[in-house]
Amino acid sequence: MRHPPLVDGDRRRPPMPAVLDSAGRARQRVLALFLPIAAALYISAEALNPHGTDQPISTRAIALKELPIAVHHPSQLYLAGSLTLLALGALAVSYAAIATLVRNRGSALATVAALIGGIGAFCGALVNVLVGYNLAAAATAHMSPDATAQFLVTTFGSRAYQVFAAVYFISIFAGPVLMGFALWRSQSVPRWLAVLFFAGLELAQQLGSIGPARVVLLTLPFAVAMVLLAAWIWRAAAPPTSRSPDPAAIRVSTP
Repeated sequence: MRHPPLVDGDRRRPPMPAVLDSAGRARQRVLALFLPIAAALYISAEALNPHGTDQPISTRAIALKELPIAVHHPSQLYLAGSLTLLALGALAVSYAAIATLVRNRGSALATVAALIGGIGAFCGALVNVLVGYNLAAAATAHMSPDATAQFLVTTFGSRAYQVFAAVYFISIFAGPVLMGFALWRSQSVPRWLAVLFFAGLELAQQLGSIGPARVVLLTLPFAVAMVLLAAWIWRAAAPPTSRSPDPAAIRVSTP
């Protein structure tokens, strides 16, 4: 249905730019929620991962070392693996959310960082299916240890795993560096927050299964950075306190 054109004094229908601005602000605030969610999921996954089961199984010796741990903790592996997949998905969205903060200087770099971070998170999810789910499934398949070890080594040695793992490991270094530099250059947030995001995310991504207490302690900078960046994104999406009249909606009549 076509709306009638605005006439002098007509205030019943808001101008289209105001409607789009309101929708954009709502979407930006939804994106902001993904940052603390990503931090909580990331920390929970690392804290719950059984100690000694977070490294790629490239040799039979590593497989035979991890299998007894997996046999005793299959449910924990499935839970940690599920949280890891959700955390990486939320992290991919978080990259896009953080990029909305960057304007003018650094905007192109932030877009590249969001793209690299999103692709890396996708590849990381595929890699972690093998690290978590595959190990738990193999440990409960009632096969002989030698057959299970050979299956795991073959899986981790596949070309598909090597390609996805390479992209993932490149992105976990490149993504935080580029996004941190984009935030620093744009000065859209305090520069110390850009440094905290970069350092906190890099540290969180390098942690292994070192125990819940140590994981929470060492990932605290990452969690703080994500919460503060979410607050900045939320604030940036706030409606303006005063809006100038829209020239398309108000027409001055001439005598």
